[in-house]
Amino acid sequence: MGSVRDLAPIILVIGFFQLFVLQQPLENVGSLLSGVFFVIIGLTFFIYGLEMGLFPIGESMAHAFAKKGSVFWLLTFAFALGFGTTVAEPALIAVADEAAKVAARAGHIDNHAEAMDSYSTGLRFTVALSVGFAIVIGVLRILKNWPIHFMIMIGYVMVIIMTGFAPDEIIGIAYDSGGVTTSTITVPLVTALGIGLASSISGRNPMLDGFGLIAFASLTPIIFVLAYGMVV
Repeated sequence: MGSVRDLAPIILVIGFFQLFVLQQPLENVGSLLSGVFFVIIGLTFFIYGLEMGLFPIGESMAHAFAKKGSVFWLLTFAFALGFGTTVAEPALIAVADEAAKVAARAGHIDNHAEAMDSYSTGLRFTVALSVGFAIVIGVLRILKNWPIHFMIMIGYVMVIIMTGFAPDEIIGIAYDSGGVTTSTITVPLVTALGIGLASSISGRNPMLDGFGLIAFASLTPIIFVLAYGMVV
């Protein structure tokens, strides 16, 4: 029922504009209803999976690394977690593949499968490296109690400056890369890591210090992809 409630506004908006604004009947109603049913089932299982698996394992590993007391291994885990979850992010794969097709049609890269695959892979790994770096910075912020607002402001100043020097063709992709990284796989694990780590360190407030990692994961891909466009 929770999934039905969450999807109801989307269904109502689409139905209203289709029937009352476009004034066109829905085609393949049976297929549409089946699709909506599968989306509801999929969303339900996804939420249960987060609650039963991803959130607990993220928090438990953060607690374990905090008790171990090794900053090196904690930062190594943070980088590997950010890199691994981003490489597997479906939204990033879709955007990178589409960017390669558009770049090939525009003549910026050779219009054959090998060149497009190389471009797409390079873009994905650039974003994955940036998120790994972002999670390391976010974990250091929690450990050192650095002010997040100053760090975010410095990051966006860098984005503005780099935008003036980056090729026009990469700017839109770079800005979109910041959004597609914070999706279904990355967000639950990274959020759980931050909350678990802040809960394990004396003097840290999970509400104040446990959140903010996602902001870094959204910011650094823009910087890295702008740099990727300027170099490659």
